[in-house]
Amino acid sequence: MDDPTLPFSPANDDPSSPRVEVRRSARRSRTVSARMEQRSDGEVMVLMIPARASLEEERRWTEDMLAKLLAKRRTGRAAGVDLDRRAQALADQYDLPRPTSVRWVTNQEHRWGSCTPARGTIRISHRLQDVPGYVLDSVLVHELAHLVEPHHGPRFRALAERFPRTERATGYLEALATSAGWPDDAGDDVEGE
Repeated sequence: MDDPTLPFSPANDDPSSPRVEVRRSARRSRTVSARMEQRSDGEVMVLMIPARASLEEERRWTEDMLAKLLAKRRTGRAAGVDLDRRAQALADQYDLPRPTSVRWVTNQEHRWGSCTPARGTIRISHRLQDVPGYVLDSVLVHELAHLVEPHHGPRFRALAERFPRTERATGYLEALATSAGWPDDAGDDVEGE
């Protein structure tokens, strides 16, 4: 079972750096992962490491992962985007329904995005945090169109193609997936039908 430790500040004590919360897990044997979370008391990097990791490994992974996440934030083109606000603007612009929530997720390895029309929720793969804005917008419009039409038929395509750069964005995503060796995003991206 996970055993979270108390949050602490990174070794450099930079006040602009987020606090760090280390979670040790007996289920992890070698992998280390990290993510940023916004909380009511500020931003926290959550670092997940194996329970057997030494304090030195914990400190090294903390520094490495914090540096990677902060660097990604500086270079990422879509990473700092307010997805809710962007989706609301696109819904208004292309006469599509507004979602109830839109968020980045890390558990979509076979899809760029997904939605649950019954709840009006949209999830966007974290793999899109570094793409140009028009590519992210195309995926958001695609998911917004699913709030009207769950299947990829002619009605759906007409809604999704209201976004003028759909074809270009699709080509970008295909090239990105191929060059990175990611699985092709096949299948439907609608849940709860």
